[in-house]
Amino acid sequence: MNIRKEYPKVCLFLWILGMCFHAHPILAQSVIPVPLKMEQGTGSFLLSEKTKLYTNLQGGEAELWENYLKALPVQLKEARMKDRKQMLFLLITPKTPQLPSPESYTLSVTSQRIEIRATSGAGLFYGMQTLLQLMQPASTGSYSVPSVEIEDTPRFAYRGLMLDVSRHFSTKEFIKKQIDALAYYKINRLHLHLTDAAGWRLEIKKYPLLTDFAAWRTDPTWKKWWNGGRKYLRYDEPGASGGYYTQDDIREILEYARQHYITMIPEIEMPSHSEEVLAAYPQLSCSGEPYKNSDFCVGNEETFTFLENVLTEVMELFPSEYIHVGGDEAGKSAWKTCPKCQKRMKDEHLANVDELQSYLIHRIEKFLNNHGRRLLGWDEILQGGIAPNATVMSWRGEEGGIAAVTSGHHAIMTPGAYCYLDSYQDAPYSQPEAIGGYLPLKKVYAYDPVPASLTAEQAKLVY
Repeated sequence: MNIRKEYPKVCLFLWILGMCFHAHPILAQSVIPVPLKMEQGTGSFLLSEKTKLYTNLQGGEAELWENYLKALPVQLKEARMKDRKQMLFLLITPKTPQLPSPESYTLSVTSQRIEIRATSGAGLFYGMQTLLQLMQPASTGSYSVPSVEIEDTPRFAYRGLMLDVSRHFSTKEFIKKQIDALAYYKINRLHLHLTDAAGWRLEIKKYPLLTDFAAWRTDPTWKKWWNGGRKYLRYDEPGASGGYYTQDDIREILEYARQHYITMIPEIEMPSHSEEVLAAYPQLSCSGEPYKNSDFCVGNEETFTFLENVLTEVMELFPSEYIHVGGDEAGKSAWKTCPKCQKRMKDEHLANVDELQSYLIHRIEKFLNNHGRRLLGWDEILQGGIAPNATVMSWRGEEGGIAAVTSGHHAIMTPGAYCYLDSYQDAPYSQPEAIGGYLPLKKVYAYDPVPASLTAEQAKLVY
């Protein structure tokens, strides 16, 4: 995407915090995102080391929470059966009208007790994030929590952020810090842009050149590299800059995300944004030469062997329902003169190169569906005909998302004008270098991902 090409220090999009959970007038307390229902009471609860904890969590969920509670600013004591005051209750309960989804929670704070209820560990976790936001330092080692009654449930199932680790490689530690921040604001998806011209970032055991060569470039600064020849180096050559995640690294990050109720979504770009792959394995391009093409050769059966082998290893690592395949900004020009692509078009009765891209997306979707996964792609996957079960991320405005839902597909709204946080957020002289443009926080926060033109039924398809 062009908006991602110029200079995203951290290219991400955010399904807007204020819209992720239902809107409600903000009271004296400030909770982000604003809960569905929030009624302020009188008085407050003093959370301290005298506070006792009772929970009915069991099994693996209890073990997960034991580690999580140790990280809280206050160490809580285990409650006894007779305890009634200075209590924090974390309770799993049956589904009720107040708790319609696994991510719903209720939070009740009085002067004597705090009670969080949910139908799952995820709901309790989100209730705890709200509690953490309400806590204000009191005396040393204690925190004041205002009395309040909260009912909260998410408006959107997919609340996510994308991190572009291809253009700007991030360490495991950095990603974990992002996970901490996302969890605090009840974001439940982290989408890693793992592959692009700027570098391949995931170990694939079947194709070692992806990390021995395609993960390393001639300049650490993406913009300088992009404007300076766009060449790659072996990892052991002087001046090589880059990096990648081993499969063990990914497992470690995935486990950390799981502990914070966040699903990781991997993105493997196709058919375009693939210069790094085609420099390492030029036989997958239309020309057969490195540094000539950015699109895979769709007429070459070896392309599909490669993509399916890569996706097989990706799926062995990532348990996510969705696998993102990119699909944006394919140049397609080489396909028009490539004998293999032209033969594919003739054999498959494809009218144009848009339909040739659609052929690739359909075929990859079938492969993913056969493995119990769903295909996610940028709105260009609509071109030439959308794959039957695909979900669209609409980045070039809302039009792609509207087209998707009106044809019965799910859409995730990610328009660059609202959701790409690589623009200037204040006067440029006071900001780090950005892509350009101006996107203040107020505009981001106010964005409603459901276009007014949609019917109530269509709006349900906006994820």
